[in-house]
Amino acid sequence: MVGLVAALVFSNSLWNEFAFDDQHIIVGNEAIQSLETLPGAVVAPYWPSVYGRENGLWRPTTTALLGLQYVVGDGSPVPFHVMNVLGHAAVSVLVLLLLAELMPLAAALAAGLLFAVHPVHVEAVANAIGIAEIASTAAILSACLIHVRGPATPGWGRALAVGAFYAIGFGAKESAVTLPGLIFLLDAARRRIGFGELRSYVRGTWRVYLVMLLVAAAILAARLAVLGRVAATLGPLGADLLEEVPRIWTLAEVWAHYVRLWIFPMDLSADYAPDLIPISIGWNAANTVGLGLALAVLTITLILWRRPVMGPTSSTSRAAAFGVVWFVIAVSPVSNIVFLTGVILAERILYLPSVGLAAATGWLVVRLARTRPRVAWAFLAVCLTLASARTWTRSPVWKNNFTLLTNLIEEYPQSGRSQWVLGDAFMGQGRVSEALVSYRAAISLLGPSYLLLTEVAKQLVSLERYRAAEVLLTIAWQDLPDFPTAPGMLATVRADLGDAAGAERWARASLALYRPDPARSQLLAWALAAQGRWEEAESEQAKLTGPSSVDVMWHHWLYLAYVRRRAGDMSGALAAVDSAWTRARTAVGRETLDSIRAHEFGLPARLEPRTEPEDLD
Repeated sequence: MVGLVAALVFSNSLWNEFAFDDQHIIVGNEAIQSLETLPGAVVAPYWPSVYGRENGLWRPTTTALLGLQYVVGDGSPVPFHVMNVLGHAAVSVLVLLLLAELMPLAAALAAGLLFAVHPVHVEAVANAIGIAEIASTAAILSACLIHVRGPATPGWGRALAVGAFYAIGFGAKESAVTLPGLIFLLDAARRRIGFGELRSYVRGTWRVYLVMLLVAAAILAARLAVLGRVAATLGPLGADLLEEVPRIWTLAEVWAHYVRLWIFPMDLSADYAPDLIPISIGWNAANTVGLGLALAVLTITLILWRRPVMGPTSSTSRAAAFGVVWFVIAVSPVSNIVFLTGVILAERILYLPSVGLAAATGWLVVRLARTRPRVAWAFLAVCLTLASARTWTRSPVWKNNFTLLTNLIEEYPQSGRSQWVLGDAFMGQGRVSEALVSYRAAISLLGPSYLLLTEVAKQLVSLERYRAAEVLLTIAWQDLPDFPTAPGMLATVRADLGDAAGAERWARASLALYRPDPARSQLLAWALAAQGRWEEAESEQAKLTGPSSVDVMWHHWLYLAYVRRRAGDMSGALAAVDSAWTRARTAVGRETLDSIRAHEFGLPARLEPRTEPEDLD
């Protein structure tokens, strides 16, 4: 029944298309779109292109699942959404089965149904890349179920089974790293484990923890090899200030949102970047309430944990404490307490943690039923009905980028992300002045975010506002000099302006941080050739092996023109110059090539001289 309810309530997401990060990770990621290239994608960063390393994400399980679904459906979004709905139904069943080992069946059933229909899970289920949350949670719950159904002293077979699911879950989403903590919580909930009993507990379960330790070490070592780091390097969008001021001021307000999203999930958002959740630099009413709420919940949890142990026939209030502790453990990797992660808050990150909240709520319903059964079951029925209705109306919002981003802009215009999206929308309509106003608002709200500055700079380059683009890119590079995107774009800008020396400087800076990058290598080869440094140019060109997309860049063809002229093939050189001119993407780039045509090859200019447009302040 739980699985069927979960599938029915989310069934209208089957008509969704690709939205939000789907566009980058699935639609624009050619590496996962064929069986020939998929193995290489599995051992590459989760995000395609350079931002994969910058985001610090490696999810081989998820990448493999996405690639297989793409191949099976030939790029159709239908298999992705079918898999998500069926996966969510399976996870909901696993929630029921696991909690039935810890609580009376009625409480586990209530928890399973609440998990199945809760609106906070829409982002994970209705968005194709939400399979990361679903697959990871399914693996973690399977490992937990295997553990609790076995003997108190697990053998190697059970330890290896737990380890296998741990590897699958960890490969799907980084938050699965918390499995050892969850396993300990499950054991502590079912028996007393004080300091005196700790030694005997370790003697009985060391095989399970040893296998999990080895799995975690292997995956972390692989992350280091693939990403060059273990944890993420880019913090939450617009939250760079959290590196400098105490995080407690902002996180206290986030904790209040955790409670709100579970108890009253009417206001849902695809993004919680500032100013939806502002970065606080002191105590205020919102974060004071959040801190007070968190302390109250933790205090009650400590008191309830002293109640009798949990079991299928025990309705002990320790179940409520278990739910809170499960939530705290599961949410810890993305809570921004120990280190900054990619988001301040996102509804999808609550998928695994909400198992604990469902358990606590299920216990509360059964506890109420002991004295007021009609009130309890009526309360549960109302909650399930309202939650199902909200989920049903929310899922279509994730249909595609248009519906999702339109909803974000309409409901949360104060969000920095909304202003960024609005700027992109205005650009797409050719409303440049309005786009620049929105971009300015986004930068004001989010601060000098590396991602935002580089993306706005890209739009400015398309408008041929090179001076403004260089200002933003220089700020981004100065803020995060270890990331290659800004210097790579600066190299392209200097090349379009005909500055070979500047292009060389920035291309070298970018390549020192990220290789292989065929585009920047080809640009560097051109810049060196343009300065007459042939040995260096040929050495850089030799590093470009195999087919690549550099032949669409004008730098590639102008380099060939220099090579052919040097070899005495003037007709081939002139043809290559013409090919370069046709591939220049901006009028400024074509003007640069016109100048080169005239001064170095004696060809007439194709364009009338013009000046670069004035940049806004």
